[in-house]
Amino acid sequence: MNKAFESVRRGLKEAIEFAEGKPSQAVVHSLDAMDIKNIRVKAGMTQTEFALAFGISVSTLRHWERGDRNPAGPALVLLNVMDREPAAVLRALSCR
Repeated sequence: MNKAFESVRRGLKEAIEFAEGKPSQAVVHSLDAMDIKNIRVKAGMTQTEFALAFGISVSTLRHWERGDRNPAGPALVLLNVMDREPAAVLRALSCR
């Protein structure tokens, strides 16, 4: 239990230092805004196919493509992978 607590304490300290703009050992991952429509078109998928493959509604996809909303969390990560390695993602999803 002490190792787990120490790990959480250290991570929290790093996060607070980072948030306060202090030098920190925190590892920060940032993902840039992306062109969702371009990712979908490069994959050769319709909006319906893309939404079904990724478990999102067509309405959500349309909002992302128009820029009304932005994907976040796991969806953003998956879209970044899809942008860089579409064939691998499609193979994993058994879409193509």
